[in-house]
Amino acid sequence: MTTVKFGLSTTFPCGYLEHEQERLLVYIDEQPLSPALYSALQSQGFRRSEDQVYKPHCQQCNACQSIRLPVSKTLLTRSQKRLLKKASGFHIRLSNKVKSSYYPLYEQYINQKHKGGVMYPASPSQLESFTQCTWMPPIFIELYDNESLIAVAITDSTPDSLSAVYTFYAPDYAKYSLGTLMILQQINLAKQMNKSWLYLGYFIEQCEKMSYKTRFSPYQIRIGEQWHEETVDCKHPSPQLI
Repeated sequence: MTTVKFGLSTTFPCGYLEHEQERLLVYIDEQPLSPALYSALQSQGFRRSEDQVYKPHCQQCNACQSIRLPVSKTLLTRSQKRLLKKASGFHIRLSNKVKSSYYPLYEQYINQKHKGGVMYPASPSQLESFTQCTWMPPIFIELYDNESLIAVAITDSTPDSLSAVYTFYAPDYAKYSLGTLMILQQINLAKQMNKSWLYLGYFIEQCEKMSYKTRFSPYQIRIGEQWHEETVDCKHPSPQLI
């Protein structure tokens, strides 16, 4: 990769680990960001938020580890197969524009599922922070029950990968594990688009709410400067998703 410039943020309280301080390494080079450049940065552990690209660069902690799925190798667990069968009556639509139906669903999701969290109460500016990017417009994967929108997965697309930005869904559909279901849909879309990877952001072993990211097999974790592949126990695995 060509040498580029980065800056360090000030430290601030970590949103995941209590009593820890977070600091970010942020892309500040004069070279404009693009999907191709972001793809190279992703492979080095970086992530996008709005127009900025960053990765954790904390002085005394390295708990945040990039995680990605090699989509051509994906094998389903029994529970994932059952989930796809249970949700077979739903249907997917793709969009490249934010729809007016997104915010009511997002607001319901935050205010019911994450009440008391750092994002509570929901606001339109929060959703905009996930959906807006001037140099790489996201893909919106929509899940419908008949004509009712029940989930949206905001997804970045680079030449070799998809990247899960944020997913929100109707809390009343909890029995369908829509968070997991939308990752399966992103894997399926990545296969259709001939992408090599699906990036899932960062994984923190001590953070229980991130454990779902290691339930897909195989997955790769970036430790230091290397990607390490792990598998989970898949009984009678099948590479076919949908």
